[in-house]
Amino acid sequence: MGTFKIEGGHALKGSILPQGAKNEALQILCAVLLTDEEVKISNIPDIRDVNKLIEILGNLGVKIQKLGKGSYSFKSDSLNLEYLQSEQFKEEGSSLRGSIMIVGPLLGRFGKGYIPKPGGDKIGRRRLDTHFEGFINLGAKFRYNKEERFYGVEAPNGLKGKYMLLEEASVTGTANILMAAVLAEGETTIYNAACEPYLQQLCKMLVSMGANIQGIGSNMLKITGVKSLGGCTHKVLPDMIEIGSWIGLAAMTKSELTIKDVSWDDLGVIPNTFRKLGIQLERRGDDIFIPAHIDGYEVTSFIDGSIMNISDAPWPGFTPDLLSIMLVVATQARGSVLIHQKMFESRLFFVDKLIDMGAKIILCDPHRATVIGHDFQSQLKATTMTSPDIRAGISLLIAALSAKGTSTIHNIEQIDRGYENIDERLQAIGAKITRVS
Repeated sequence: MGTFKIEGGHALKGSILPQGAKNEALQILCAVLLTDEEVKISNIPDIRDVNKLIEILGNLGVKIQKLGKGSYSFKSDSLNLEYLQSEQFKEEGSSLRGSIMIVGPLLGRFGKGYIPKPGGDKIGRRRLDTHFEGFINLGAKFRYNKEERFYGVEAPNGLKGKYMLLEEASVTGTANILMAAVLAEGETTIYNAACEPYLQQLCKMLVSMGANIQGIGSNMLKITGVKSLGGCTHKVLPDMIEIGSWIGLAAMTKSELTIKDVSWDDLGVIPNTFRKLGIQLERRGDDIFIPAHIDGYEVTSFIDGSIMNISDAPWPGFTPDLLSIMLVVATQARGSVLIHQKMFESRLFFVDKLIDMGAKIILCDPHRATVIGHDFQSQLKATTMTSPDIRAGISLLIAALSAKGTSTIHNIEQIDRGYENIDERLQAIGAKITRVS
């Protein structure tokens, strides 16, 4: 188990380039299974979860060639579908939640798809019903082997387009159903579809491969099935979650940072949500400039004077992946804020680590935490902690970089799942961080 040693309390300075988006890359990589022609993808992040999915694709028989840093070519013209029934796949697929998205393209192209019950972050229940109900709507038969914890869908006679209203606007669920529907016979309508920028990117990629998709960017997608798809070239967007992480880091450490090439128009409400905590942001072309907050930052309030409430919601609402960052940044704000994590009931349980560091946080229930900011009058104290998941891990790292003394974070493999070479990139802007095997 890896460990970070962090000497906190130092201001950082410089510029940082965000990696390619993890959540987009996991979808895009699965889409290469829809065609036997070459697909070239650039700006793929070099992180554990993405590399694991690339390894699974290789074991499935996809021909993979690395063209350069973050750039690959994929060709799925000779797949070994028997691998899906192997013990090796059951072990590899169960450790990566994103592997669920290989089912849709395999079902659409070959009429069958299998997946072990996937793992992932320990942030609460994350149901797969939306995925499989969508496949069933398209005419697939579902089966579940309870003893082996193995899911399967089969459609030997092909898929038929259908109108469906999703129970929840699941991003991965929408992506999975969409990838199955592009090769289904007739028209499919997906209402209450997720419409995140990464889902829009998947739609645009599929259209460039020959798919017929209407309503991109809305919550109603209309797909007219085609016989086959061709190859394409695609570039992954910068990671909005990492961009939000760097904004929070700059504020907490009173650092002057420039975040380069952020694709500002795809950030939605993220910049304004940070402004609610009093954090100053300046748009410079397609960069974000954050000045050093020497005098701190003050939480705004609602028009009626009530306490600020920051909560997550499906896009274009605020992404749940950044609520952990907002919470840790609020610990040094001037004023109080209520953080409401609606989607996952275990994501706020890392606040006990922040309380140990001296933060004033009241965990109201599994979904809500009230943060009373220190206004930098009382610096967080260094401590030893363990990263429970990707987003809590980066939040604890930000806290450690702002704290007085040397902190230790164990289980940093969780952070590596979502952040590329984070210690080296932080060292480049002045952070005192060391990786210990």
